[in-house]
Amino acid sequence: MEINTSATGVVAALLYCSVAMLQFVSVRQNQTYNRYVLIGGFIAVVSHFLDIIFSIVERNGPLFSVMEISTIIAATISSIILISSLKKPLLNLLVIVFPLAALSILASLFSAEKDQVSAIHPSTASHILLSILAYSIFSIAAIQAIIVAYQNFQLRNHRTAGILLAFPSLQDMESLLFEILWVGQILLSLGILAGFSFSDNLWSLTGMIHKTFFSIVAWTVFTILLWGRSHFGWRGYTAIKFTLAGFILLFLGFYGSKIAIEYFIS
Repeated sequence: MEINTSATGVVAALLYCSVAMLQFVSVRQNQTYNRYVLIGGFIAVVSHFLDIIFSIVERNGPLFSVMEISTIIAATISSIILISSLKKPLLNLLVIVFPLAALSILASLFSAEKDQVSAIHPSTASHILLSILAYSIFSIAAIQAIIVAYQNFQLRNHRTAGILLAFPSLQDMESLLFEILWVGQILLSLGILAGFSFSDNLWSLTGMIHKTFFSIVAWTVFTILLWGRSHFGWRGYTAIKFTLAGFILLFLGFYGSKIAIEYFIS
């Protein structure tokens, strides 16, 4: 992608960093700038998606390389958190997510990918879309799990002041984590079914067997966690470990073969 065609990407990256800083100040000073964070955040997300669309139009098709997939996932995660934060206490996640989204844009702008653009079969497109949505949701769950782990650690050490006061109660944060996990599990299930059911065209894609294996193992891990929560009330570090283990498996499946092929084998 040529840098001179990426003004929307630069605008999005700058807005992401500015909004993340504003939310960080809000947390540190215990003040509320939700209105400005939401407005700036939505403008950043729209600019980000426009940058993705313009780059696809410029190439006459999607690239679906590591960098492009990463920036699409970053935009999806950012938009999901913003929309969900209208009803859920998720704005503080932006302090972590927005700078990462800005980095994904900059990495995409300065990358020198030369993959062939090709037509995508509808079944492949549906599988890719569901996979991106599922991975985005589980990325949010992983971030949520890390915050819950931090809360657990602070409470176990009798530290209840500082940044901990900016988050809802530990019980509410754990409930929110499992709500996110249920959404991600449904999307992951649909994505796996799409891979098996729609078309043999999917199995011709490079690394599909590798991705499917890790996706199924991750699906099993999340299923055990959700079952354990339902039947035994699993929470705390058990939930955190299962969530992060499942996310790592998804990461290996989603990125593992692609990184190896694009940066090492080729």
